[in-house]
Amino acid sequence: MLSKINYPTDLKKLKPGELPALAKELRSFLVRSVSKTGGHLASNLGAVELTMALLYCFDLPRDKIIWDVGHQSYVHKILTGRRPRFGSLRKFGGLSGFPKREESPFDFFNVGHASTSISAGLGFAKARDLKREKSKVISVIGDGALTGGLAFEGLNNAGRSETDFIVILNDNQMSIGRNVGSVTRRLNELRANAKYHYIKKGTAKILKKIPLAMRVADRVKNAVRYSLIKGILFSELGFNYIGPVDGHNVLGLIKVLNEVKKLSGPILLHVYTKKGKGYKIAEKKPDKFHGVGPFNIKTGDSLKKSVKTYSDVFGETLIEMAAKNKRVVAVSAAMTDGTGLARFAQKFPSRFFDVGICEGHATTFAGGLAAEGFIPFAAIYSTFLQRAYDNVLHDICQNNLPVIFAIDRAGLVGEDGETHQGLFDISYLSHMPNIVIMAPRNKNEFIDMLKFATKLKRPCAVRYPKGAARGGDSAPLEFGKSETVLDNGASGAIVSVGDAFDIAEKISGELNMDLVNARFIKPLDIDILKKYKRIFVNEPAVKTGGYYSQLLTAANDLNLPVKIAGFGFPDCFIEHGSCEELQKKYGLDAESLLEKIRGYDKKYSS
Repeated sequence: MLSKINYPTDLKKLKPGELPALAKELRSFLVRSVSKTGGHLASNLGAVELTMALLYCFDLPRDKIIWDVGHQSYVHKILTGRRPRFGSLRKFGGLSGFPKREESPFDFFNVGHASTSISAGLGFAKARDLKREKSKVISVIGDGALTGGLAFEGLNNAGRSETDFIVILNDNQMSIGRNVGSVTRRLNELRANAKYHYIKKGTAKILKKIPLAMRVADRVKNAVRYSLIKGILFSELGFNYIGPVDGHNVLGLIKVLNEVKKLSGPILLHVYTKKGKGYKIAEKKPDKFHGVGPFNIKTGDSLKKSVKTYSDVFGETLIEMAAKNKRVVAVSAAMTDGTGLARFAQKFPSRFFDVGICEGHATTFAGGLAAEGFIPFAAIYSTFLQRAYDNVLHDICQNNLPVIFAIDRAGLVGEDGETHQGLFDISYLSHMPNIVIMAPRNKNEFIDMLKFATKLKRPCAVRYPKGAARGGDSAPLEFGKSETVLDNGASGAIVSVGDAFDIAEKISGELNMDLVNARFIKPLDIDILKKYKRIFVNEPAVKTGGYYSQLLTAANDLNLPVKIAGFGFPDCFIEHGSCEELQKKYGLDAESLLEKIRGYDKKYSS
């Protein structure tokens, strides 16, 4: 059946009774495809019927569906013309793992971070009103993303807007049907029925003429709402709350959505789904199958060789430090497993704080802990720490609090693409007063930096890459000083930042230059500028505002006669693909760098 469906218009030709079979086929297709490409599996398996019902009931692209985070949009992609290309998912030059406007007219908003869909959707709805168009805007948000402050800002604004706008809460934290009884089901039917709303509206007009009766009616109405409706929060915010409904009953969803379409004003439809639905292994381990690499379908085992990552090393080191120092605590923004803190959480439950998807709060919360004498490690991916810029600057740096930011996934992350590449943290942190920024070249140096950070008694960030932790020795750290790894007594040097050292080391033997490991991004080691006549910087980040930019500025301020060339990523968003493919495209692989440095060196020497 799926092979005949290329667009939503094809889907609409099916009889409702055929849709459950299509859902089963879609799940099989998802498991087979993602087992080869990797990707976000559990969340997409849980959103199959919801996506089908949305595309069946609404008229895309006239109507707009705004996905939150977007990692649950695979079925949307499959049913909007991209099924034939789905095997290229997350591959270089292939389909993105997230909604992408440049990819399809059915993708309306580029997204990869959580809690954005309500604000964006309300903007779409208001734009529609201004243009006097007739269409529907539907924002889909998960219960996890609802912990983000931006989601509540959007709800607050939308609830008082009186704008026709539908928010679907995809709640996958509980089993289906557990909280659904006959009373709730009947209430849902009433609330989703346009006639009920017409009667309710008419009754309110009459009661307004009788003040006492209106007050009594309000009390009765509120008593019923508080006793029967779980969505009281949304109702009080101004939304017409409908739910909860079974998110895996596609026929029931279609019935509810068709009624919802007739209603006006802001509406919140609460849908229960199960992550990993239809693939037993993913149902049992939804966290593991949230984001996966290629895997064996029968066993669920990864096809990639298991390696110890920097995240693993971070978790192990923090346990060791916490055992010796009771002031060491850890903060995570809903990424306990991803940041390697699962074992820490088990061993020191009272000193571990998972605050949910709210990086700004995580940062300022860590500041409060630091102000009271604790040593908080805030473990946050580079791409997500962007969301806490003001909190880092205003709350941590201005108070000069010793919060240690463990910046995971700094640099290229590969297949997740534009929204997740950790290429901007050097640029957005370096200009902040009081902060110290370090980047290790290997596992042992990383461990040393984590321990060194606790002695600084000021804001500190340690940035480290995704993937295997490279082995190697580590010389003792000296505050603000680089490390000369290869000393040829040359007048030129390759200066590498963090894991860029791997490539710099490969080409150093081909060049008659010293090899320097920057170690400290801030403060800068000014002695490098005084020692060398020619410096070539290789950094796994954007050049604009990066280490190279700072070194260049310092040389200019000190009026030093040193030639500096920088190699990093250009001022653009880097697409998805393997790290090796992306490095080659942007001229940052070993072969390209060697050619570039030789060209610059010849120019500088002449």
